[in-house]
Amino acid sequence: MNRVEVRPELLRWACERSGRETGYFLKYFPKLDAWERGTTLPTLRQLEDFATATYTPIGYLFLQEPPDDRLPIADLRTIGDEPVRRPSANLLDTVYTMQRRQAWMRDELIIEYETPPLSFVGKFTFTDSPLEVADAIRETLGLELGWASRNPNWESAQRFLRDKIEEIGVMLVINGVVGNNTHRKLDAEEFRGFALVDEYAPLIFVNNADYKTAQMFTIAHELVHIFIGETGVSSFEDFQPSAHDTEQFCNRAAAEFLVPAPELHDYWGRMPQSRSPYSAVARQFKVSSVVAARRALDLDLIQREEFFVFYNEHNSKERNKWQRTQTGGDFWNTQRWRIGFRFAAAVVRAIKEGRLTYKEAYSLTDLRGDTFENLPDRMGIAV
Repeated sequence: MNRVEVRPELLRWACERSGRETGYFLKYFPKLDAWERGTTLPTLRQLEDFATATYTPIGYLFLQEPPDDRLPIADLRTIGDEPVRRPSANLLDTVYTMQRRQAWMRDELIIEYETPPLSFVGKFTFTDSPLEVADAIRETLGLELGWASRNPNWESAQRFLRDKIEEIGVMLVINGVVGNNTHRKLDAEEFRGFALVDEYAPLIFVNNADYKTAQMFTIAHELVHIFIGETGVSSFEDFQPSAHDTEQFCNRAAAEFLVPAPELHDYWGRMPQSRSPYSAVARQFKVSSVVAARRALDLDLIQREEFFVFYNEHNSKERNKWQRTQTGGDFWNTQRWRIGFRFAAAVVRAIKEGRLTYKEAYSLTDLRGDTFENLPDRMGIAV
């Protein structure tokens, strides 16, 4: 039986990279401690299984020291001056998958359809006015002031906004796991979303593990990234200060887009008396209560002390509610946003016209066999 030598620091690094504690892997690899101490060595098969369990390329485990496993895009995940943690395998694999989708879609649009570049991508910079960018986003999407209040609930408003974003040529993916692997859940505390800027195939990814009401702000925040041409991973904490000028600007522009100052001033003055004014604002503008409260603070409608008392109480309640209401949901309704309608339709057309193999399509969509064959019918894609 062939045994292989592996450095202890690489075993510990692989466990940490996976996002799980070493103790979790002891259930499946009871000799892991002995491998780390060097008192026994794993077989090649055991090491391969360990690599699979930790989502680590097997070749990494034969290196002399752990690699510097950095994100391939700008890492904007800071809160104040606090450093960010090393990206997990789940985050890295999600970014790599979205980059592959974007690269394929870009080639498809340029080569097969001769699509012109999107004029709004990178049209502004973070030195411009957040109000100007918010107005430009609203105009590009074809939205009027008050659009959110005309939707009956936040689900309807978010669905409406998502459709508008895809209509202008932005791929929007909302997912809480890596691909379709429900055993690899994304962590909302690690990142909220990211934007991949491209003038032909811009892409927004929103972490569906986050609170549903918070996702509206994430969508708007990442959309601002597209308009200012800044790719990056975000982990903002409901408007908490960021060390990055880009993130500060995106927060301000997203807030102005979702809760325009004139509308909030008007609504605040005529808002029905309520013990929970932030909930009333949240219902009106279809945002989270924390976003509503922070917007009120920014516009000097409340004091900082009042905001932070509410902020701390709200987070505790929301966390408990979120844990109680987690469900799997409808598979195809989930796929509608795990894949994105525009991207799925492009893949189906490419298969039909012989430009893409089924193996390639399976890799791009994370769907296989009969499930992939059912995609056009279940997602309403004309073939």
